[in-house]
Amino acid sequence: MTQPRRLVCDNGCEPDTLPTAAAVEDFLRANPRFLADRADLYRHLAPPRRVHGERVADHMAAMLAAERRRLRGLEAEMDAALSAGRANQGLTIRVRLAVLALMRSPDPIETVQQELPALLGVESCTLLAERPDQRGLVKLPLGTVARLLPGGREAVVRANPTECEMLHQEAACLVRRDALARVPVWTGDPVLLALGTRDPAALPARHVTATLAFLGRAVAAALAR
Repeated sequence: MTQPRRLVCDNGCEPDTLPTAAAVEDFLRANPRFLADRADLYRHLAPPRRVHGERVADHMAAMLAAERRRLRGLEAEMDAALSAGRANQGLTIRVRLAVLALMRSPDPIETVQQELPALLGVESCTLLAERPDQRGLVKLPLGTVARLLPGGREAVVRANPTECEMLHQEAACLVRRDALARVPVWTGDPVLLALGTRDPAALPARHVTATLAFLGRAVAAALAR
Protein backbone atom coordinates (compact mmCIF):
# COMPACT_ATOMS: atom_id res chain seq x y z
CA MET A 1 0.00 0.00 0.00
CA THR A 2 1.28 3.43 -0.85
CA GLN A 3 2.14 5.42 2.26
CA PRO A 4 0.72 8.96 2.46
CA ARG A 5 3.30 11.66 1.74
CA ARG A 6 4.30 13.78 4.70
CA LEU A 7 4.97 17.51 4.49
CA VAL A 8 8.66 18.37 4.65
CA CYS A 9 10.11 21.67 5.86
CA ASP A 10 12.27 23.82 3.57
CA ASN A 11 15.37 22.79 5.53
CA GLY A 12 14.65 19.11 4.92
CA CYS A 13 13.34 18.20 8.36
CA GLU A 14 10.19 16.11 8.74
CA PRO A 15 8.59 17.03 12.08
CA ASP A 16 6.01 14.62 13.42
CA THR A 17 3.70 17.52 14.24
CA LEU A 18 3.09 18.40 10.57
CA PRO A 19 0.08 16.83 8.83
CA THR A 20 0.52 14.79 5.70
CA ALA A 21 0.13 16.39 2.30
CA ALA A 22 -2.98 14.25 1.77
CA ALA A 23 -4.48 15.54 5.02
CA VAL A 24 -3.88 19.16 3.98
CA GLU A 25 -5.39 18.46 0.56
CA ASP A 26 -8.45 16.83 2.14
CA PHE A 27 -8.86 19.75 4.53
CA LEU A 28 -8.70 22.35 1.73
CA ARG A 29 -11.18 20.38 -0.37
CA ALA A 30 -13.56 20.28 2.60
CA ASN A 31 -13.05 23.99 3.31
CA PRO A 32 -12.84 25.71 -0.10
CA ARG A 33 -12.95 29.25 1.35
CA PHE A 34 -10.14 28.69 3.86
CA LEU A 35 -7.50 30.61 1.86
CA ALA A 36 -9.95 33.18 0.53
CA ASP A 37 -10.85 34.12 4.11
CA ARG A 38 -7.18 34.35 5.11
CA ALA A 39 -5.62 36.46 2.37
CA ASP A 40 -2.44 37.05 4.38
CA LEU A 41 -1.50 33.38 3.90
CA TYR A 42 -1.00 34.01 0.19
CA ARG A 43 2.20 35.89 1.01
CA HIS A 44 3.73 32.62 2.25
CA LEU A 45 2.70 30.47 -0.73
CA ALA A 46 4.69 29.91 -3.93
CA PRO A 47 2.71 31.20 -6.93
CA PRO A 48 1.43 28.57 -9.40
CA ARG A 49 2.32 28.68 -13.05
CA ARG A 50 -0.53 29.92 -15.25
CA VAL A 51 -0.97 26.65 -17.16
CA HIS A 52 -3.88 24.97 -15.41
CA GLY A 53 -6.88 27.06 -16.36
CA GLU A 54 -8.88 29.84 -14.81
CA ARG A 55 -9.15 28.36 -11.30
CA VAL A 56 -5.36 28.50 -10.89
CA ALA A 57 -5.28 31.93 -12.52
CA ASP A 58 -7.72 33.14 -9.86
CA HIS A 59 -5.46 31.66 -7.18
CA MET A 60 -2.47 33.58 -8.58
CA ALA A 61 -4.52 36.77 -8.81
CA ALA A 62 -5.44 36.43 -5.14
CA MET A 63 -1.77 36.07 -4.21
CA LEU A 64 -0.84 39.13 -6.25
CA ALA A 65 -3.69 41.16 -4.74
CA ALA A 66 -2.62 40.24 -1.21
CA GLU A 67 0.96 41.28 -1.90
CA ARG A 68 -0.15 44.55 -3.49
CA ARG A 69 -2.25 45.36 -0.42
CA ARG A 70 0.78 44.74 1.78
CA LEU A 71 2.96 46.99 -0.39
CA ARG A 72 0.37 49.76 -0.33
CA GLY A 73 0.33 49.56 3.46
CA LEU A 74 4.12 49.75 3.60
CA GLU A 75 4.15 52.72 1.22
CA ALA A 76 1.58 54.54 3.35
CA GLU A 77 3.66 53.93 6.49
CA MET A 78 6.81 55.15 4.72
CA ASP A 79 5.08 58.30 3.46
CA ALA A 80 3.81 59.04 6.97
CA ALA A 81 7.29 58.53 8.43
CA LEU A 82 8.89 60.78 5.80
CA SER A 83 6.30 63.50 6.39
CA ALA A 84 6.86 63.33 10.14
CA GLY A 85 10.62 63.42 9.61
CA ARG A 86 10.38 66.51 7.42
CA ALA A 87 8.16 68.25 9.98
CA ASN A 88 10.54 67.36 12.83
CA GLN A 89 13.52 68.59 10.85
CA GLY A 90 11.71 71.85 10.11
CA LEU A 91 11.00 72.44 13.79
CA THR A 92 14.62 71.67 14.68
CA ILE A 93 15.87 74.30 12.24
CA ARG A 94 13.38 76.86 13.58
CA VAL A 95 14.43 76.17 17.17
CA ARG A 96 18.07 76.77 16.21
CA LEU A 97 17.13 80.16 14.79
CA ALA A 98 15.22 80.94 17.98
CA VAL A 99 18.24 80.04 20.11
CA LEU A 100 20.46 82.35 18.03
CA ALA A 101 17.96 85.16 18.60
CA LEU A 102 18.06 84.51 22.35
CA MET A 103 21.86 84.54 22.38
CA ARG A 104 22.07 88.06 20.94
CA SER A 105 19.05 89.45 22.78
CA PRO A 106 19.45 92.10 25.52
CA ASP A 107 15.85 91.37 26.64
CA PRO A 108 15.09 87.60 26.47
CA ILE A 109 11.48 87.96 27.66
CA GLU A 110 10.68 90.45 24.91
CA THR A 111 12.45 88.25 22.37
CA VAL A 112 10.38 85.24 23.43
CA GLN A 113 7.14 87.17 23.11
CA GLN A 114 7.90 89.27 20.03
CA GLU A 115 10.46 87.41 17.87
CA LEU A 116 10.07 83.72 18.61
CA PRO A 117 6.51 83.32 17.24
CA ALA A 118 7.67 84.29 13.74
CA LEU A 119 10.90 82.28 14.00
CA LEU A 120 9.08 79.17 15.20
CA GLY A 121 6.10 79.55 12.86
CA VAL A 122 3.55 79.68 15.69
CA GLU A 123 0.95 82.19 16.83
CA SER A 124 2.20 82.80 20.37
CA CYS A 125 5.10 82.24 22.75
CA THR A 126 4.45 82.94 26.41
CA LEU A 127 6.70 82.75 29.45
CA LEU A 128 4.86 81.89 32.64
CA ALA A 129 6.10 81.47 36.21
CA GLU A 130 4.57 80.45 39.52
CA ARG A 131 6.70 83.06 41.31
CA PRO A 132 7.43 85.75 38.71
CA ASP A 133 10.57 87.70 39.55
CA GLN A 134 10.89 89.60 36.26
CA ARG A 135 8.56 91.92 34.44
CA GLY A 136 6.78 90.24 31.54
CA LEU A 137 6.41 86.80 33.11
CA VAL A 138 2.77 85.71 33.37
CA LYS A 139 1.82 84.47 36.82
CA LEU A 140 0.70 80.88 37.21
CA PRO A 141 -1.13 79.32 40.17
CA LEU A 142 1.17 77.30 42.40
CA GLY A 143 1.54 73.68 41.27
CA THR A 144 0.56 74.38 37.65
CA VAL A 145 3.90 73.38 36.08
CA ALA A 146 4.02 70.08 37.98
CA ARG A 147 0.44 69.37 36.89
CA LEU A 148 1.00 70.19 33.21
CA LEU A 149 4.39 68.46 33.09
CA PRO A 150 3.98 65.56 35.52
CA GLY A 151 6.68 63.11 36.45
CA GLY A 152 9.48 65.57 35.75
CA ARG A 153 8.74 65.71 32.02
CA GLU A 154 10.66 68.40 30.17
CA ALA A 155 8.23 69.06 27.32
CA VAL A 156 4.96 67.94 25.79
CA VAL A 157 2.95 68.58 22.62
CA ARG A 158 -0.81 68.66 23.12
CA ALA A 159 -3.21 67.98 20.26
CA ASN A 160 -6.14 69.13 22.41
CA PRO A 161 -4.93 72.11 24.43
CA THR A 162 -6.58 73.04 27.70
CA GLU A 163 -6.46 76.20 29.81
CA CYS A 164 -5.61 78.20 26.69
CA GLU A 165 -6.64 81.56 28.10
CA MET A 166 -4.20 81.17 30.98
CA LEU A 167 -1.34 79.80 28.88
CA HIS A 168 -1.70 81.70 25.63
CA GLN A 169 -3.37 84.91 26.79
CA GLU A 170 -4.84 87.02 23.95
CA ALA A 171 -3.87 84.39 21.33
CA ALA A 172 -6.00 81.71 23.04
CA CYS A 173 -8.77 81.82 20.44
CA LEU A 174 -6.26 80.99 17.67
CA VAL A 175 -4.62 77.98 19.33
CA ARG A 176 -5.48 74.54 17.98
CA ARG A 177 -2.33 72.76 19.20
CA ASP A 178 0.26 73.76 21.76
CA ALA A 179 3.58 72.75 23.24
CA LEU A 180 4.77 73.24 26.80
CA ALA A 181 8.44 73.23 27.80
CA ARG A 182 9.97 73.46 31.24
CA VAL A 183 12.34 76.44 31.69
CA PRO A 184 14.85 75.29 34.34
CA VAL A 185 15.89 78.65 35.79
CA TRP A 186 18.77 78.71 38.26
CA THR A 187 16.51 79.67 41.20
CA GLY A 188 14.58 76.42 40.83
CA ASP A 189 11.24 78.24 40.60
CA PRO A 190 8.74 76.60 38.21
CA VAL A 191 8.80 78.45 34.87
CA LEU A 192 7.02 77.36 31.70
CA LEU A 193 7.34 78.20 28.00
CA ALA A 194 4.03 77.83 26.14
CA LEU A 195 3.87 77.75 22.33
CA GLY A 196 0.49 77.96 20.62
CA THR A 197 -0.37 77.41 16.96
CA ARG A 198 -3.39 77.14 14.71
CA ASP A 199 -1.45 74.88 12.29
CA PRO A 200 -0.82 71.39 13.74
CA ALA A 201 2.09 70.88 11.32
CA ALA A 202 4.04 73.62 13.10
CA LEU A 203 4.24 71.46 16.23
CA PRO A 204 4.61 67.79 15.24
CA ALA A 205 3.26 65.37 17.81
CA ARG A 206 6.12 62.84 17.67
CA HIS A 207 9.86 62.88 18.37
CA VAL A 208 10.13 66.59 19.17
CA THR A 209 10.13 66.72 22.96
CA ALA A 210 13.95 66.71 23.11
CA THR A 211 14.06 69.68 20.72
CA LEU A 212 11.47 71.58 22.77
CA ALA A 213 13.28 70.75 26.01
CA PHE A 214 16.48 72.18 24.49
CA LEU A 215 14.59 75.40 23.66
CA GLY A 216 13.40 75.60 27.27
CA ARG A 217 16.98 75.28 28.52
CA ALA A 218 18.13 77.95 26.06
CA VAL A 219 15.47 80.33 27.41
CA ALA A 220 16.62 79.59 30.96
CA ALA A 221 20.23 80.36 30.02
CA ALA A 222 19.17 83.67 28.42
CA LEU A 223 17.20 84.65 31.51
CA ALA A 224 20.22 83.95 33.73
CA ARG A 225 22.46 86.47 31.94
